[in-house]
Amino acid sequence: MANANELRKGMCIRYNGNPAIVLEVMHRTPGNLRAFVQAIIRYIGTGKSADVRFGSTDKVDSVEVERKELEFSYKDPSGYHFMDPETYDTVTFDEAFVGDAKEYLVENLKTEILYVEGKAATLDLPASVILKVTESAEGVRGDSANNVQKPATLETGKVINVPLFIKEGEKVKIDTRTGNYMGRA
Repeated sequence: MANANELRKGMCIRYNGNPAIVLEVMHRTPGNLRAFVQAIIRYIGTGKSADVRFGSTDKVDSVEVERKELEFSYKDPSGYHFMDPETYDTVTFDEAFVGDAKEYLVENLKTEILYVEGKAATLDLPASVILKVTESAEGVRGDSANNVQKPATLETGKVINVPLFIKEGEKVKIDTRTGNYMGRA
């Protein structure tokens, strides 16, 4: 058990019986009232966020967390296979666990898996990934009065909007949080 004052971003706590990650913490002391800690947490099981308030002397139950860096190897009908670069062990996750991250997974991509109490809880991608454009329409010359964009299909099957000058076979940098084009790679 820890004091609410000791909460930090990235910690894992148990709130209402469910493990949750602390996303943001603010210590407040309003005028002549008692100090409190306001935190935004995300429940690991459901992915839903909540805004919670703790008294500065309240006790918070911390949860054992382990972060492991794994490399994506391949996908087959049994699931998504990741390799631990230290032990060379293979770990397989199903499509429900991987979720939307599958749109960015390419061979040898380093990901971070968060284990809560020994069980895999979340998969975190790097902030940006480099993917190859496999299909894109030709840009029309002189059609660049404004920031005109065209759809492009990436090697993972994801379709994003890119500027007209991007051609098939080029590698582009994609923001994994928003799914937007960031630039050429």
